[in-house]
Amino acid sequence: QVQLVESGGGLVQPGGSLRLSCAASGFTFSSYAMSWYRQTPGKEREWVASIGSIGGSTSYADSVKGRFTISRDNAKNTMYLQMNSLKPEDTAVYYCKARIGRSDYWGQGTQVTVSS
Repeated sequence: QVQLVESGGGLVQPGGSLRLSCAASGFTFSSYAMSWYRQTPGKEREWVASIGSIGGSTSYADSVKGRFTISRDNAKNTMYLQMNSLKPEDTAVYYCKARIGRSDYWGQGTQVTVSS
């Protein structure tokens, strides 16, 4: 079965960096585009970034453009989100998503807290 497991979240000071990972299994990872989303309490889940199946195509939400970098290692079945210059408003639970056919699959999320 499809499984997505995020890791790498934590507490960081404003201006700091974190790298999130999403380990995938149960499907042919290299065949599918992948995405990162985030959610704060009381708000809808927000799209952050996406990457094509072979990593050549990336796109970002305006709120993170220039600070976050999405990447993937198909040999390791893993996607990453490098987050730099973090701001308090980046505080959220971050989720990875795979769209396979007409179905969306989500991980359990990893908490990122940006605070001094």
